[in-house]
Amino acid sequence: MIAWLIADLHMAAWLAGTSSELARRAARRLACELHRRGPGPWFLSSPTEPALGQQAVDRRGFCSVRRFAGDSAAAATVDELEGEFARGGDLQVVDFPGGKLSFVGEMNFVPESQRERIKCYRVLDDDGGTIYSSRFKEVGKELALKMYSNMVTLQIMDTIFYEAQRQGRISFYLTSNGEEAINIASAAALSADDIVLPQYREPGVLLWRGFTLQEFANQLFGNKMDYGKGRQMPIHYGSNRLNYFTVSSPIATQLPQAVGAAYSLKMEKKDACAITYFGDGGTSEGDFHAALNFAAVTEAPVVFFCRNNGWAISTPTTEQFRSDGVVTRGQAYGIRSIRVDGNDTLAVYSAVHAAREMAITEGRPILIEAMTYRVGHHSTSDDSTKYRSADEIEHWRTSRDPISRYRKWVQGNGWWCDAEETELRNNVRQELLQAIQVAERIPKHGLAELFTDVYDQVPSNLREQQRSLLDSIQKHPSDYPTDVPV
Repeated sequence: MIAWLIADLHMAAWLAGTSSELARRAARRLACELHRRGPGPWFLSSPTEPALGQQAVDRRGFCSVRRFAGDSAAAATVDELEGEFARGGDLQVVDFPGGKLSFVGEMNFVPESQRERIKCYRVLDDDGGTIYSSRFKEVGKELALKMYSNMVTLQIMDTIFYEAQRQGRISFYLTSNGEEAINIASAAALSADDIVLPQYREPGVLLWRGFTLQEFANQLFGNKMDYGKGRQMPIHYGSNRLNYFTVSSPIATQLPQAVGAAYSLKMEKKDACAITYFGDGGTSEGDFHAALNFAAVTEAPVVFFCRNNGWAISTPTTEQFRSDGVVTRGQAYGIRSIRVDGNDTLAVYSAVHAAREMAITEGRPILIEAMTYRVGHHSTSDDSTKYRSADEIEHWRTSRDPISRYRKWVQGNGWWCDAEETELRNNVRQELLQAIQVAERIPKHGLAELFTDVYDQVPSNLREQQRSLLDSIQKHPSDYPTDVPV
């Protein structure tokens, strides 16, 4: 009987052509029949999201568009049927251009926030033990040790390069202290073909992909081996070979660019996605909102990864937004989102692994909000004790350290010991000191490189600027570095 009525419904819609009155009558008959029979397996559709680890439906294509209502009379009557059946009676609706909406007699404002904060996904407790019944992507010994080794390397790299800046050997530096799990675990969950558009606190992603300590040192010292030819500030790394876009200082500009890169991957049907990183302060930029809407509408396979570390330089999150963090903003733009413990290596790895799979196979953007804490100063130009207490910093540095927490889990599996820890730290430190010495001895690029690589033929205005610069150096030689060839 039900099958006959459904067939009657679609036949009526087809016969009706531009008029849907016949289809509407069939829909009302079917609604009455379903209401009489009561709840049962009669729903025409009941979409559910795939659970973590389950295979999702492959939705890759050039440009599929999700709609709130169908275009045909049959689709419209099916939509009306489901709504009418769910409410058990007649329903007043209007099919607005943005979708079919029902009406209510009460004036209800959507509340400014949910009653409860969105929960945070976590796998490891503070002692490095797995939380009972937690679901996560399994990590074997080889991968686990590589992740831990890279986290330690990133920590030591930050310490030594920070000290080098304080010694006046480089002009600027910025650390990832307290955010090592975000860097390494997210990178480990990606494919080498995935495109990375970083902010500036993700050198660990580049480290994981194979950027050597010598390459890091070359960029910081701006020598002839620096791929950016000394034009960029220190820590503005980039690598075409490793699909890592060069860091750009302006906040959040990389977000809409990431959507465009992701959409190109979708057009070419590549088995890859784009991922872009940003801080909580970046969500106050217009580019953040434009990028999320752009990604949702085009269904671009991009992962938005927000490092919510509590501070945008000296601005706390309490002054940054009134919403429940960043995760709720994804839902506002129609983007699937998750909040994760950013100091939990296994949670970050599992979340990014699942996000990548959904982005590619389902053709959709994903937003991840990683809750963490910026243990270091914003940069070498900042003294964070001017706006937060030293006790707060020390608490997060010791009690909430992601490296110590992950090490407990690795050691608990019998994969690591104190002797290996000592050897690793000594080796990394020696390699870094050697890299700095080598980078300092490599000559700098000549000043002429300031005017190349933009135009095929250098225009007259740039030639004039170059002559003016050379004249200024000749007149005031003491104001210019002697180690830069003229």
